[in-house]
Amino acid sequence: MMLFALALGAAGYVLTSLNQNGTFPADWLMSAGPLQFGGPWFVGVAAWFALGLLCWGITVWRLPYADPLILPVAFLLTGLGVSMIHRLDQADGKRSAELQMLWLFLAVAVFIAVVVWLRDHRRLQRYTYLWFLAGFLLLLAPLLPVLGKENHGARIWIEVGPFSFQPAEIARIVLSIAFAAYLVEKKDVLAMAGRRFLGLDFPRPRDLGPILIAWGFALVILVFQKDLGTTLLFFGLFVAMLYVATERPSWAILGTLMVVVLGVVGYNAFGHVQTRFESWLNPFADYDRNGQVINAQFGFAWGGLFGSGWGEGRPYLTPLAKNDFIAAALGEELGLFGLVAVILLFGVIVARLLRAALGSGEGFGKLLATGLAFVFALQVFVIVGGVTRLLPLTGLTTPFVSQGGSSLLSNFLLLGLMLTITHQVRRPPLEQAETGEYVLLSADATQTLPVVGGARAATDPAAPAAGAADAPRPDPEDFAAPGPEPIAASPITAPPPDGEAP
Repeated sequence: MMLFALALGAAGYVLTSLNQNGTFPADWLMSAGPLQFGGPWFVGVAAWFALGLLCWGITVWRLPYADPLILPVAFLLTGLGVSMIHRLDQADGKRSAELQMLWLFLAVAVFIAVVVWLRDHRRLQRYTYLWFLAGFLLLLAPLLPVLGKENHGARIWIEVGPFSFQPAEIARIVLSIAFAAYLVEKKDVLAMAGRRFLGLDFPRPRDLGPILIAWGFALVILVFQKDLGTTLLFFGLFVAMLYVATERPSWAILGTLMVVVLGVVGYNAFGHVQTRFESWLNPFADYDRNGQVINAQFGFAWGGLFGSGWGEGRPYLTPLAKNDFIAAALGEELGLFGLVAVILLFGVIVARLLRAALGSGEGFGKLLATGLAFVFALQVFVIVGGVTRLLPLTGLTTPFVSQGGSSLLSNFLLLGLMLTITHQVRRPPLEQAETGEYVLLSADATQTLPVVGGARAATDPAAPAAGAADAPRPDPEDFAAPGPEPIAASPITAPPPDGEAP
């Protein structure tokens, strides 16, 4: 499966040049400051296969019981993304695909570090409040006057020299760990019911503190960073994990109402949010303001069901086609069927992670797997929904596919954490016992011993056990504990039946 995924990713890269020029791609070049690495086109393909097989080998070595589908699917999505970025490079003359490959080298290094160092996700549960602090600092970092940078109306970037980074990409993973560790400890208190209204048990007023704090922090992010997508992602993550931990629908209803309030506040406060809502509801009313969404719709129509083919369409007419609107580029050249297949690949990752959550026997792993699956699925749903006009457009990236170093690094960090969780869930309990780790006995079969029963057994010690006439009787010496010799005693006999002489 890994070789198949790598081959599909490389095929898009090669087919683009074959369809456009009738020749293989031009020379491959990567540059990092004064350093440059390059060669013939097949050097890049060889580097792509080497990175994939290296990740596969490290995973088999350190996490042999990890889910076998997640890693190949993640590399297939990454390969499709690099191939489409290379295809868009043919229109603007840039080398964004080579830069994405450079970021991929760093992302693979992060992935290997997680797989080799962590191996057991339960270590992360020890540092609940440190995770909270780190997550909040990452979310607030773009507000710093020196590092913060505003782009397209939202202040979600930090800039250091020539490099820019979205800390919210890492914050979503850090806060997933923090929420899982916190809710494992507090879920019993939060599950206590208060007043009953319309058939639902709502939480007590004194237990509303966590959701109110999360809502207030999301409101701060929305007001100062003007980023509706990050706000929705952060608050939705907390509400979803709270619902899973407590099994109370009232928490989900309260969270949904608060999300509606956040949307109304954002719409009335910020002009770029109003523009995104207008481009969602009626984009053709103003072509100048909504040209990006309109061009994406034309691209979908031009691609049809089967697509125009690699390099045969014009996805470069849509602004930011390599970043926010890469789903539109894929939909144009791979068609509706190809875009649905890409969405199904995301669904495979989510489904396998939720399956691991169901199979987990400890609370932290169950909640962490659920939180990571939800935040991953919500990000895909929000960005693809915005591109296809199912939802208002947000500034989130498509995981593994969009161009961007921060997105690629955070998603390979997430990938390592996913594989670590699935390894522990699928790992045989006997091997865990031999290594001194936690042992789960919930799946073990119950073993029984023959039980002596019946009135005859009470009066006749030589009588066989009821229902076990052919079963061998255990030797009492096998169960006897070492100690002093027993003191001889008179046998105890049962009273005679009525009417008989003693």
